[in-house]
Amino acid sequence: MAKLFSEREIRAVAIFLPLAALAILAVALVRPLADTAAARRAEQQMEARTAEPRLQPFDPNTVTFDELLALGFSKHEAVSLLKFRAAGKIFRIPEDVTLCYGIGDSLYRRIAPYIRIGRRYMIAPEQYRTGRLIADPLPPSPFRIDTVSARYLRAIGALSKRQAEAFIRWRDLSGIRDMEELRACYVVSDSVAAALEPYIIFPDPILHPADVALELNSADSMQLRAVVGIGEKTVGAILRYRERLGGFVRAEQLAEVPGVTERNYERILKQIYCDSCKIRKIDVNFATPNELARHPYLAPRSLRKLLKARQLKGGWSSTEELIADDILTREETARLAPYLHFGSEGEPHNE
Repeated sequence: MAKLFSEREIRAVAIFLPLAALAILAVALVRPLADTAAARRAEQQMEARTAEPRLQPFDPNTVTFDELLALGFSKHEAVSLLKFRAAGKIFRIPEDVTLCYGIGDSLYRRIAPYIRIGRRYMIAPEQYRTGRLIADPLPPSPFRIDTVSARYLRAIGALSKRQAEAFIRWRDLSGIRDMEELRACYVVSDSVAAALEPYIIFPDPILHPADVALELNSADSMQLRAVVGIGEKTVGAILRYRERLGGFVRAEQLAEVPGVTERNYERILKQIYCDSCKIRKIDVNFATPNELARHPYLAPRSLRKLLKARQLKGGWSSTEELIADDILTREETARLAPYLHFGSEGEPHNE
Protein backbone atom coordinates (compact mmCIF):
# COMPACT_ATOMS: atom_id res chain seq x y z
CA MET A 1 0.00 0.00 0.00
CA ALA A 2 1.35 3.41 -1.00
CA LYS A 3 2.24 5.89 1.72
CA LEU A 4 0.13 9.06 2.00
CA PHE A 5 3.01 11.28 3.12
CA SER A 6 6.67 11.09 2.34
CA GLU A 7 9.30 10.88 5.04
CA ARG A 8 10.24 14.47 4.43
CA GLU A 9 6.65 15.70 4.91
CA ILE A 10 6.25 13.71 8.10
CA ARG A 11 9.39 15.27 9.54
CA ALA A 12 8.21 18.76 8.62
CA VAL A 13 4.86 18.24 10.33
CA ALA A 14 6.54 16.82 13.40
CA ILE A 15 8.67 19.94 13.66
CA PHE A 16 5.79 22.42 12.90
CA LEU A 17 3.26 21.17 15.41
CA PRO A 18 5.42 21.70 18.54
CA LEU A 19 6.40 25.16 17.27
CA ALA A 20 2.71 26.13 16.73
CA ALA A 21 1.74 24.95 20.19
CA LEU A 22 4.56 26.99 21.70
CA ALA A 23 3.39 30.08 19.77
CA ILE A 24 -0.25 29.74 20.94
CA LEU A 25 0.90 29.29 24.52
CA ALA A 26 3.06 32.40 24.31
CA VAL A 27 0.20 34.50 22.99
CA ALA A 28 -2.10 33.26 25.76
CA LEU A 29 0.44 34.09 28.41
CA VAL A 30 1.20 37.54 27.06
CA ARG A 31 -2.50 38.70 26.56
CA PRO A 32 -4.26 39.51 29.93
CA LEU A 33 -7.66 38.03 30.70
CA ALA A 34 -10.64 40.45 30.47
CA ASP A 35 -12.07 41.33 33.93
CA THR A 36 -15.15 43.59 33.61
CA ALA A 37 -15.61 43.92 37.36
CA ALA A 38 -12.06 45.06 37.82
CA ALA A 39 -12.41 47.50 34.95
CA ARG A 40 -15.57 49.01 36.55
CA ARG A 41 -13.82 49.39 39.89
CA ALA A 42 -10.91 51.08 38.23
CA GLU A 43 -13.23 53.48 36.43
CA GLN A 44 -15.03 54.39 39.67
CA GLN A 45 -11.73 54.97 41.44
CA MET A 46 -10.61 57.23 38.64
CA GLU A 47 -13.86 59.22 38.81
CA ALA A 48 -13.55 59.50 42.56
CA ARG A 49 -10.01 60.82 42.21
CA THR A 50 -10.98 63.34 39.52
CA ALA A 51 -14.28 64.47 41.19
CA GLU A 52 -13.36 64.44 44.84
CA PRO A 53 -15.72 67.00 46.56
CA ARG A 54 -14.25 70.22 47.78
CA LEU A 55 -16.72 71.46 50.39
CA GLN A 56 -16.75 75.23 50.77
CA PRO A 57 -19.37 77.91 51.57
CA PHE A 58 -21.95 78.49 48.82
CA ASP A 59 -25.30 80.25 48.28
CA PRO A 60 -27.91 77.91 46.75
CA ASN A 61 -29.57 80.96 45.14
CA THR A 62 -26.49 81.75 43.00
CA VAL A 63 -24.35 78.57 42.83
CA THR A 64 -23.61 77.21 39.32
CA PHE A 65 -23.83 73.69 37.95
CA ASP A 66 -20.05 73.16 37.93
CA GLU A 67 -19.76 74.46 41.49
CA LEU A 68 -22.41 71.99 42.61
CA LEU A 69 -20.50 69.12 41.02
CA ALA A 70 -17.35 70.28 42.78
CA LEU A 71 -19.26 70.23 46.07
CA GLY A 72 -20.04 66.56 45.60
CA PHE A 73 -23.49 66.80 44.00
CA SER A 74 -24.32 64.23 41.37
CA LYS A 75 -25.54 65.53 38.01
CA HIS A 76 -29.09 64.56 38.93
CA GLU A 77 -28.92 66.38 42.28
CA ALA A 78 -27.37 69.49 40.74
CA VAL A 79 -30.02 69.68 38.02
CA SER A 80 -32.75 69.21 40.63
CA LEU A 81 -31.57 72.26 42.60
CA LEU A 82 -31.26 74.38 39.45
CA LYS A 83 -34.77 73.37 38.30
CA PHE A 84 -36.15 74.35 41.71
CA ARG A 85 -34.53 77.76 41.30
CA ALA A 86 -35.64 78.15 37.69
CA ALA A 87 -39.25 77.64 38.78
CA GLY A 88 -39.01 80.94 40.66
CA LYS A 89 -38.39 79.46 44.09
CA ILE A 90 -35.99 81.18 46.49
CA PHE A 91 -33.97 79.60 49.26
CA ARG A 92 -34.79 81.70 52.33
CA ILE A 93 -33.32 79.37 54.94
CA PRO A 94 -30.80 76.50 54.59
CA GLU A 95 -33.53 73.91 55.20
CA ASP A 96 -35.23 74.96 51.93
CA VAL A 97 -32.58 72.94 50.09
CA THR A 98 -34.26 69.74 51.29
CA LEU A 99 -37.37 70.71 49.31
CA CYS A 100 -35.54 69.98 46.05
CA TYR A 101 -36.61 66.67 44.60
CA GLY A 102 -33.67 64.26 44.55
CA ILE A 103 -31.62 65.82 47.34
CA GLY A 104 -31.61 63.37 50.20
CA ASP A 105 -31.04 63.86 53.90
CA SER A 106 -27.51 62.43 53.79
CA LEU A 107 -26.37 64.98 51.21
CA TYR A 108 -28.06 67.83 53.10
CA ARG A 109 -26.38 66.88 56.38
CA ARG A 110 -23.02 66.92 54.62
CA ILE A 111 -23.46 70.34 52.96
CA ALA A 112 -25.58 72.08 55.65
CA PRO A 113 -22.58 73.64 57.47
CA TYR A 114 -21.50 75.29 54.20
CA ILE A 115 -24.84 76.82 53.11
CA ARG A 116 -24.84 80.61 53.21
CA ILE A 117 -28.05 82.48 52.30
CA GLY A 118 -27.33 85.95 50.89
CA ARG A 119 -28.80 89.02 52.62
CA ARG A 120 -31.10 89.79 49.71
CA TYR A 121 -32.70 86.35 49.92
CA MET A 122 -32.72 85.46 53.59
CA ILE A 123 -35.48 86.07 56.12
CA ALA A 124 -33.66 88.77 57.99
CA PRO A 125 -34.02 89.34 61.72
CA GLU A 126 -36.29 92.21 62.69
CA GLN A 127 -33.41 94.55 63.53
CA TYR A 128 -31.99 94.19 60.00
CA ARG A 129 -35.20 95.06 58.18
CA THR A 130 -35.47 98.46 56.58
CA GLY A 131 -38.39 100.52 55.38
CA ARG A 132 -40.82 99.46 58.09
CA LEU A 133 -43.88 101.65 58.29
CA ILE A 134 -43.73 101.85 62.07
CA ALA A 135 -40.40 101.35 63.83
CA ASP A 136 -41.69 100.17 67.24
CA PRO A 137 -45.16 99.35 68.56
CA LEU A 138 -46.93 102.29 70.13
CA PRO A 139 -48.38 101.92 73.63
CA PRO A 140 -52.15 101.40 73.24
CA SER A 141 -54.59 104.02 74.42
CA PRO A 142 -58.42 103.99 74.51
CA PHE A 143 -59.96 103.94 71.01
CA ARG A 144 -63.41 103.57 69.46
CA ILE A 145 -63.82 100.21 67.78
CA ASP A 146 -66.28 101.62 65.21
CA THR A 147 -63.83 104.23 63.89
CA VAL A 148 -60.35 102.80 64.56
CA SER A 149 -58.13 102.50 61.48
CA ALA A 150 -56.10 99.54 60.24
CA ARG A 151 -52.94 101.66 60.60
CA TYR A 152 -53.55 102.20 64.32
CA LEU A 153 -54.15 98.50 64.96
CA ARG A 154 -50.81 97.81 63.28
CA ALA A 155 -49.10 100.61 65.18
CA ILE A 156 -49.95 99.15 68.58
CA GLY A 157 -48.80 95.72 67.42
CA ALA A 158 -52.24 94.11 67.75
CA LEU A 159 -52.60 92.87 64.16
CA SER A 160 -50.49 92.47 61.04
CA LYS A 161 -51.25 94.48 57.91
CA ARG A 162 -53.44 91.79 56.34
CA GLN A 163 -55.19 91.01 59.61
CA ALA A 164 -55.94 94.69 60.27
CA GLU A 165 -57.39 95.17 56.77
CA ALA A 166 -59.51 92.03 57.14
CA PHE A 167 -60.71 93.23 60.55
CA ILE A 168 -61.85 96.59 59.14
CA ARG A 169 -63.78 94.84 56.35
CA TRP A 170 -65.45 92.55 58.90
CA ARG A 171 -66.36 95.48 61.15
CA ASP A 172 -67.84 97.57 58.35
CA LEU A 173 -69.87 94.62 57.10
CA SER A 174 -71.25 93.17 60.35
CA GLY A 175 -70.62 95.81 63.00
CA ILE A 176 -68.90 95.21 66.36
CA ARG A 177 -70.82 96.31 69.42
CA ASP A 178 -69.46 94.12 72.22
CA MET A 179 -66.62 91.73 73.10
CA GLU A 180 -68.59 88.72 71.86
CA GLU A 181 -68.80 90.20 68.37
CA LEU A 182 -65.12 91.18 68.54
CA ARG A 183 -64.06 87.61 69.33
CA ALA A 184 -66.27 86.36 66.51
CA CYS A 185 -63.97 88.06 63.99
CA TYR A 186 -61.77 85.32 62.54
CA VAL A 187 -58.55 87.37 62.59
CA VAL A 188 -58.78 88.29 66.29
CA SER A 189 -57.43 85.62 68.60
CA ASP A 190 -58.62 85.30 72.20
CA SER A 191 -55.28 86.58 73.50
CA VAL A 192 -55.44 89.71 71.28
CA ALA A 193 -59.06 90.34 72.31
CA ALA A 194 -58.11 90.06 75.99
CA ALA A 195 -55.18 92.47 75.53
CA LEU A 196 -57.35 95.04 73.70
CA GLU A 197 -60.40 94.83 75.96
CA PRO A 198 -59.24 97.50 78.49
CA TYR A 199 -58.77 100.04 75.67
CA ILE A 200 -61.83 99.44 73.46
CA ILE A 201 -64.69 101.93 73.48
CA PHE A 202 -67.81 100.40 71.94
CA PRO A 203 -70.49 102.57 70.31
CA ASP A 204 -73.44 103.45 72.47
CA PRO A 205 -76.25 100.97 71.81
CA ILE A 206 -79.52 102.31 70.47
CA LEU A 207 -81.99 100.95 72.96
CA HIS A 208 -85.64 100.29 72.21
CA PRO A 209 -88.25 99.77 74.87
CA ALA A 210 -88.29 96.18 76.04
CA ASP A 211 -91.78 95.59 74.63
CA VAL A 212 -91.26 97.47 71.35
CA ALA A 213 -89.03 96.10 68.59
CA LEU A 214 -88.27 97.62 65.19
CA GLU A 215 -91.06 97.33 62.61
CA LEU A 216 -89.39 95.86 59.55
CA ASN A 217 -91.70 97.18 56.81
CA SER A 218 -91.51 100.84 57.80
CA ALA A 219 -87.88 101.02 59.05
CA ASP A 220 -85.48 103.18 57.09
CA SER A 221 -81.80 102.47 56.47
CA MET A 222 -80.59 104.25 59.63
CA GLN A 223 -83.02 102.34 61.83
CA LEU A 224 -82.05 99.03 60.25
CA ARG A 225 -78.35 99.80 60.72
CA ALA A 226 -78.97 100.23 64.44
CA VAL A 227 -80.10 96.60 64.74
CA VAL A 228 -77.34 94.40 66.12
CA GLY A 229 -76.36 91.95 63.38
CA ILE A 230 -77.32 94.14 60.40
CA GLY A 231 -74.28 95.62 58.67
CA GLU A 232 -74.03 98.35 56.09
CA LYS A 233 -74.26 96.01 53.08
CA THR A 234 -77.03 93.95 54.66
CA VAL A 235 -79.15 97.08 55.06
CA GLY A 236 -79.14 97.62 51.29
CA ALA A 237 -79.95 93.96 50.64
CA ILE A 238 -82.92 94.06 53.04
CA LEU A 239 -84.34 97.23 51.47
CA ARG A 240 -84.01 95.85 47.92
CA TYR A 241 -85.65 92.55 48.85
CA ARG A 242 -88.44 94.33 50.75
CA GLU A 243 -89.19 96.41 47.64
CA ARG A 244 -89.37 93.32 45.39
CA LEU A 245 -91.43 91.38 47.92
CA GLY A 246 -93.87 94.16 48.74
CA GLY A 247 -93.05 93.93 52.44
CA PHE A 248 -92.49 91.21 55.02
CA VAL A 249 -95.46 89.23 56.31
CA ARG A 250 -93.35 87.40 58.89
CA ALA A 251 -90.01 88.29 60.44
CA GLU A 252 -88.74 84.84 59.46
CA GLN A 253 -88.71 85.93 55.80
CA LEU A 254 -85.59 87.92 56.63
CA ALA A 255 -83.65 84.64 56.32
CA GLU A 256 -84.35 84.81 52.55
CA VAL A 257 -82.33 88.01 52.17
CA PRO A 258 -78.88 87.44 50.61
CA GLY A 259 -76.13 88.29 53.08
CA VAL A 260 -78.08 87.51 56.26
CA THR A 261 -76.08 84.72 57.90
CA GLU A 262 -77.62 82.14 60.19
CA ARG A 263 -75.77 83.58 63.20
CA ASN A 264 -76.91 87.14 62.52
CA TYR A 265 -80.45 86.01 61.69
CA GLU A 266 -80.93 84.58 65.18
CA ARG A 267 -79.87 87.87 66.76
CA ILE A 268 -81.86 90.07 64.38
CA LEU A 269 -85.05 88.08 64.90
CA LYS A 270 -85.17 89.12 68.56
CA GLN A 271 -85.12 92.83 67.67
CA ILE A 272 -87.74 93.12 64.91
CA TYR A 273 -91.37 92.46 64.13
CA CYS A 274 -93.56 92.79 61.02
CA ASP A 275 -96.82 94.65 60.49
CA SER A 276 -98.46 92.65 57.69
CA CYS A 277 -100.97 95.46 57.12
CA LYS A 278 -98.16 97.49 55.57
CA ILE A 279 -97.35 95.09 52.75
CA ARG A 280 -98.00 96.07 49.14
CA LYS A 281 -100.31 93.73 47.20
CA ILE A 282 -100.43 92.87 43.51
CA ASP A 283 -103.67 92.83 41.54
CA VAL A 284 -103.43 89.52 39.69
CA ASN A 285 -106.08 90.52 37.15
CA PHE A 286 -104.61 93.89 36.14
CA ALA A 287 -100.93 94.04 37.14
CA THR A 288 -98.47 94.43 34.28
CA PRO A 289 -96.15 91.53 33.37
CA ASN A 290 -93.19 93.49 34.75
CA GLU A 291 -94.91 94.03 38.09
CA LEU A 292 -95.66 90.33 38.38
CA ALA A 293 -92.16 89.27 37.24
CA ARG A 294 -90.48 91.35 39.96
CA HIS A 295 -92.02 89.33 42.77
CA PRO A 296 -89.52 86.73 44.07
CA TYR A 297 -92.25 84.17 44.85
CA LEU A 298 -93.63 83.96 41.31
CA ALA A 299 -91.56 81.55 39.22
CA PRO A 300 -91.09 82.31 35.47
CA ARG A 301 -92.97 79.12 34.49
CA SER A 302 -95.98 80.04 36.64
CA LEU A 303 -95.86 83.63 35.34
CA ARG A 304 -96.08 82.47 31.73
CA LYS A 305 -99.05 80.23 32.52
CA LEU A 306 -100.78 83.03 34.44
CA LEU A 307 -100.40 85.62 31.66
CA LYS A 308 -101.57 83.19 28.99
CA ALA A 309 -104.62 82.07 31.00
CA ARG A 310 -105.49 85.66 31.98
CA GLN A 311 -105.54 86.68 28.36
CA LEU A 312 -108.03 83.91 27.60
CA LYS A 313 -110.09 83.92 30.79
CA GLY A 314 -109.91 87.52 31.85
CA GLY A 315 -109.09 87.00 35.51
CA TRP A 316 -109.82 85.20 38.76
CA SER A 317 -111.60 85.94 42.00
CA SER A 318 -109.67 83.74 44.45
CA THR A 319 -106.50 81.77 44.94
CA GLU A 320 -108.51 78.55 44.76
CA GLU A 321 -109.31 79.35 41.12
CA LEU A 322 -105.59 79.71 40.37
CA ILE A 323 -105.01 76.26 41.84
CA ALA A 324 -108.00 74.78 40.00
CA ASP A 325 -106.76 76.21 36.67
CA ASP A 326 -103.31 74.70 37.33
CA ILE A 327 -101.67 78.13 37.34
CA LEU A 328 -100.08 77.81 40.78
CA THR A 329 -99.31 74.90 43.05
CA ARG A 330 -100.66 74.89 46.60
CA GLU A 331 -97.15 75.63 47.93
CA GLU A 332 -96.77 78.65 45.61
CA THR A 333 -100.25 79.84 46.49
CA ALA A 334 -99.56 79.62 50.22
CA ARG A 335 -96.49 81.85 49.84
CA LEU A 336 -98.12 84.31 47.42
CA ALA A 337 -101.57 84.57 48.99
CA PRO A 338 -100.73 87.48 51.35
CA TYR A 339 -99.49 89.51 48.36
CA LEU A 340 -102.32 88.83 45.90
CA HIS A 341 -105.35 91.02 45.29
CA PHE A 342 -108.23 89.99 43.02
CA GLY A 343 -109.70 93.25 41.87
CA SER A 344 -112.24 93.97 39.20
CA GLU A 345 -112.07 96.71 36.65
CA GLY A 346 -112.51 100.11 38.22
CA GLU A 347 -111.26 99.01 41.65
CA PRO A 348 -107.87 100.05 42.96
CA HIS A 349 -105.18 97.49 42.18
CA ASN A 350 -103.39 97.71 45.50
CA GLU A 351 -104.58 97.53 49.04
